[in-house]
Amino acid sequence: MSKRDYYEVLGVDRNASKDDLKKAYRKLAMQYHPDRNPNNKEAEEKFKEAAEAYEVLSDDEKKARYDRFGHEGMRASGTGSPGFNDINDIFSHFSDIFSGGSIFDDFFGGSSRSRGQKRKTSGSPGSDLRVTLKLTLEEIAKGATKKIKIKKHVKCEQCAGSGAEAGTSTKTCPVCQGSGEVKTVSRSVFGQFVNITTCNNCGGEGSVVDKPCRKCMGDGRVQEEVTVKITVPAGVHEGSYMTMRGEGNSGKRNGPAGDIIVIFQEIPHDYFKREDDDIIYDLIISYPEAVLGADVDVPTLSGKARLKIDPGTQPGKLLKMRDKGIKHLNASGYGDQIVRVNIDVPRKINSKERELLKELSEQPNVKGNTSSDEKSFFKRFGL
Repeated sequence: MSKRDYYEVLGVDRNASKDDLKKAYRKLAMQYHPDRNPNNKEAEEKFKEAAEAYEVLSDDEKKARYDRFGHEGMRASGTGSPGFNDINDIFSHFSDIFSGGSIFDDFFGGSSRSRGQKRKTSGSPGSDLRVTLKLTLEEIAKGATKKIKIKKHVKCEQCAGSGAEAGTSTKTCPVCQGSGEVKTVSRSVFGQFVNITTCNNCGGEGSVVDKPCRKCMGDGRVQEEVTVKITVPAGVHEGSYMTMRGEGNSGKRNGPAGDIIVIFQEIPHDYFKREDDDIIYDLIISYPEAVLGADVDVPTLSGKARLKIDPGTQPGKLLKMRDKGIKHLNASGYGDQIVRVNIDVPRKINSKERELLKELSEQPNVKGNTSSDEKSFFKRFGL
């Protein structure tokens, strides 16, 4: 397989400065470093390829020969690329880059020197709680205040959340010196590596308890059932949520509390169907009411209201009751209530009703009007 162009390997143009070459190589070396890609043969080969390209292009004499003759010129020259076959060769060849104070300090923990000096001032943070809150359409329309009971970790009153028995206190962890982290430095043929792990002695908190509180066993918190008040804004939707900051589980030993994530769920309504902030209501009226008109009572989210049905109202007609819907979320105003008119057709009638309907059906305005187009259509077929 033919070698790739060295400039292509490093991702630079032929006029790149030495500083640009070094930056490009450092980026690739960081990306394909063997410690970052364990047991990855492809990454190892790319790591070698980048090192070989940088070794040639960072040397003025080799770069000039490569620019003139390409890979053939390097093979014919006694001062060509070493063609790294071993990772150790790379670390040895570029010791100025891979030893202490190099670009790899940030990746392998060199920058943690300043971080290690920072002492922690509180324990571990508490976890979040997730609550599903069921709401009626009436509650969603206006907003509501709900109270629910949940079990969660709360601060231990006996030790005020410190985890230490009364009369005692916490002290700086002797293992990590309060940093919450332990740094180990190792040297090998690959160079110097810094490994940072959470301190096992204090669990990363930076302090330890000499004499644990008897009530919370040194945790600084206990589990209790508490009542939580949730203020629900008007206009929330199914699946939407709100975050109650700091209302979740208390943290260990006065660590910051987590949050409560409240997820809203709509309870299906007996009469209404929701469409955004409007609600739809199916009104059933009798045939005489549709023909003659009527004033009828219809339910709304805030109680009953009178609705005028005009004479001759057709089935399927939509009537709008303004501002009878759901309040807009985080905005002024309300949606509407849309009333869809349906005509009730009785399934059973008595003999008197049957006679009256027969008589009524013979009246010209009830029998049904046939348009002139329809008459001509039937006439063509002799009907």
